[in-house]
Amino acid sequence: MINNPLEKTRNYIEENKDRFLNELFDLLRIPSVSADSKFKNDVQQAAGFVKESLIKAGADFAEICQTAGHPIVYAEKNISPELPTVLVYGHYDVQPADPYELWDNDPFSPVIKNERIYARGACDDKGQAYMHIKALEIMNDQGGAPCNLKFMIEGEEEVGSPNLAIFVKENTEKLKADLVLISDTGIISNEHPSITVGLRGLSYVEVEVTGPNRDLHSGIYGGAVANPINVLCDMIASLHDENKHITVPGFYDKVAELNAQEREALNKAPFDLEQYKSELDIDDIQGEKGFTTLERTGIRPSLDVNGIWGGYIGEGAKTVLPSKAYAKISMRLVPNQLSGEITELFQKHFESIAPDSVKVKVTPHHGGEGVVVPTDSVGYQAASQAFEDAWGKAPIPTRDGGSIPIVAMFQKVLGLDSILLGFGLDEDAIHSPNESYGVFNYFKGIETIVQFHHRFAALKK
Repeated sequence: MINNPLEKTRNYIEENKDRFLNELFDLLRIPSVSADSKFKNDVQQAAGFVKESLIKAGADFAEICQTAGHPIVYAEKNISPELPTVLVYGHYDVQPADPYELWDNDPFSPVIKNERIYARGACDDKGQAYMHIKALEIMNDQGGAPCNLKFMIEGEEEVGSPNLAIFVKENTEKLKADLVLISDTGIISNEHPSITVGLRGLSYVEVEVTGPNRDLHSGIYGGAVANPINVLCDMIASLHDENKHITVPGFYDKVAELNAQEREALNKAPFDLEQYKSELDIDDIQGEKGFTTLERTGIRPSLDVNGIWGGYIGEGAKTVLPSKAYAKISMRLVPNQLSGEITELFQKHFESIAPDSVKVKVTPHHGGEGVVVPTDSVGYQAASQAFEDAWGKAPIPTRDGGSIPIVAMFQKVLGLDSILLGFGLDEDAIHSPNESYGVFNYFKGIETIVQFHHRFAALKK
């Protein structure tokens, strides 16, 4: 038995739900966009807000740790050296809100509609990170946390966490713990809670194709000089074959293949293809031949163009043959694929398929490794029991198509596995206009996190 009546947690949340929402709204109002330098001061302000929130929630101390980029907020709640320690990771930075005109409301003026919180960062990751701060407050109110807690909440996750690994390597003693707890993932649905046990890695690059030394008149030169946009489109199109198999030589050499039993188990997760298509307003799906949708997003790598531009895109017409064309390309990787190797393979291949009529430049941005979380650990058992406590049913282990590169880094540098205790839903539209987070998920997430700490402490005795 755990020494924490679930009803007390629920009563505390009910009595403080308006305050819990208003505090989150204050954080969501800060446009902490890490990718855009014009928001630098806002990112600093968000770090200060997180620090003060941790102190108010009962942390023994909290500090803002400056880096070469945006700061990391670190805090501790020490109960006893005899108890296990949980390191909570999250991020307070958010994706750019562009294009603003596609939002139904100001992305940094949170509103609740249909029991959902609409704002940039509502789910990814301010709403989910803030749940941990409120969980700390509740445990303090109920006699104290059952284990030691450390918090590391950063401001650069949305730009690849370029300074987090440096901080972790320089502070291995400070960050000693038994596991890392992260809420930056999702569940299948509120009817089918789940725990993410696999993440894909990432290789992100930008490509530049240059033709003539200046923009040209498309009437005088069109048909005689290579158009970089046309060439770039041809090159991108060649990166997949007719079976949507990626054509970069060596790309699949290290892909971890699942056996028939493992694939069958993966596909037992609830999934309605017709509903999936309906929610996305598409008539059909597309992907690598021979794999289901769940397999394509969970255990197979992918290559996608995230943005493409060049030439004249203003109002009206300008008959120009552009000098340059650009694209941003992301490759989601599976365990055993190394992001550095894949980036190198892509660069070599992309340069090799360029015609002599253009010059090509490939610029790597950021990346990370895929990871699989063991389901036989004490941490996973505690998470599973916490879901059963709070949701009334056991969670389903799933593999997520997204990437959290720092999970593999925590394994390598700190020797710690991560428990991915996320509560987002597909309908939250993270990284898109009108991002949202369910009010139910916000409060139920807090409840589940409290239960996790009690279950983990009990299992570690």
